[in-house]
Amino acid sequence: MGDPKFLRRTYDTPKHPWEAARMEEERKLLQKYGLKNKRELWKAQSILRGLRGQARELQARLRTGEPQAQRETELLLARLARLGVLQVGTPTIDDVLALTTEDVLRRRFQTIVLARGLAGTPHGARKWIVHGHFTIGDHRVTRPGYLVRLDEEGQIAYTPTSPIADDEHPMRVALRERLTAKPAEAPPVPAEGEH
Repeated sequence: MGDPKFLRRTYDTPKHPWEAARMEEERKLLQKYGLKNKRELWKAQSILRGLRGQARELQARLRTGEPQAQRETELLLARLARLGVLQVGTPTIDDVLALTTEDVLRRRFQTIVLARGLAGTPHGARKWIVHGHFTIGDHRVTRPGYLVRLDEEGQIAYTPTSPIADDEHPMRVALRERLTAKPAEAPPVPAEGEH
């Protein structure tokens, strides 16, 4: 179990820390999604690694005709569809194996707040989330890395007690002007279905 004061790491670091190509790719993802450090990227990669490992194991068990594997596959696909990582419809195990790190990063609270136009930049979205200016339903969420489910996405709003909740707050006015005046220069946020 371990001491609760000393939590286990929720990510794995790269085996070769000084690969130029990998470091450049990580830097681009950090900049695109406004991540604080590489640890957040590695957490997303570890989540994806776990999902893909589970899918590979289920794929092997399905070949043997195990009935429980079919049920577990349906549960995994339903969970990923609820999370919004997979498209709703008829996803398969092959779709899980085709997922990328960006598919997980797109479901982060920080990215969705930015995509909905509630913040101007990825770093601004992060700052406002950490300072408690956003809620999902009735709950204040202060974790930018929280993976937002599809049913929660429509419940994202400013915290009622936050000064930013006022439409005439200077930050909201500036954000509105920036989004309406220059829609072509708004920060690029990937669409849901892109890979």
